[in-house]
Amino acid sequence: MTTKIEGTWPALITPFKDGAVDEAKIRDLTKWQIKNGVSGIIACGTTGEAPTLDTEEHSCVVRTIVEAADGKVPVFAGVGTNNTKHVIENAKRVEKLGVEGLLVVNPYYNKPTQSGLYAHFRAVSEATPLDIIVYNIQGRTAVNVETPTLVRLANDCKNIVGVKEASGSLDQMSQVARSCPKGFAMMSGDDALTLPCMAVGGKGVIATTANIVPKEMSDMTSAALAGNWDKARELHFRLYPLFKALFIESNPQPLKEAMAMMKLIDAPELRLPMVRMEEANRLRLAAVMKEYGLI
Repeated sequence: MTTKIEGTWPALITPFKDGAVDEAKIRDLTKWQIKNGVSGIIACGTTGEAPTLDTEEHSCVVRTIVEAADGKVPVFAGVGTNNTKHVIENAKRVEKLGVEGLLVVNPYYNKPTQSGLYAHFRAVSEATPLDIIVYNIQGRTAVNVETPTLVRLANDCKNIVGVKEASGSLDQMSQVARSCPKGFAMMSGDDALTLPCMAVGGKGVIATTANIVPKEMSDMTSAALAGNWDKARELHFRLYPLFKALFIESNPQPLKEAMAMMKLIDAPELRLPMVRMEEANRLRLAAVMKEYGLI
């Protein structure tokens, strides 16, 4: 593994302005994240509305984040689709843009078997020298990378170096931490389960909430990595209402609303099929934001 995968890695939003990717805002947000202590950045993940970006836009977002990061933190790009050939093409494209690694989600809709999942990730691994984090999220893909499959991949593919574990199962997180080889990085894919995940051996989080509170999220994961569980627990409980509020509706709908409330972006502009939050939910979110002191 060439990249140290631990701490807090925000899954950065993709800001839009009048329907177009807002490059200037991407630069601002990237630099603000780094200033607030994040350990790495994910470009074009689910939070970044990657499924709605065309190839040119995807390259633009990745390139802009890499340039703004300026080598201060590693940048991994989301390249996963349900077409293995397309994933490989994406991987080779972003490799030329200077990313340190890839986030590759389970193939969705196809519902491959465990053998199919293994073959998919192995084919991507063999096509690129970049580090790869498997993004295991059954709730959005209908398939789960079972722990024996993940262990095979970690042992057989040296550039598959970690997993974003978004199964929502502490049992599965425990299995991964116990069974995967030394040095394999398990990152929480559920913000609210970050601390429990780290308690069983996780290294940090690939986070939605870090888009609005990067320092607090980084402080929490840093405390846990240092074994300061009292401080980490205190921060977890302080952040917990935000974790829940940002998932009142599908991510990133609440997140962009929150960022607009904080003036981090000009407006909570999304692309279909994402839409603005329902007013009642927006008010619930605003109440939590106000209680936290963000607005």
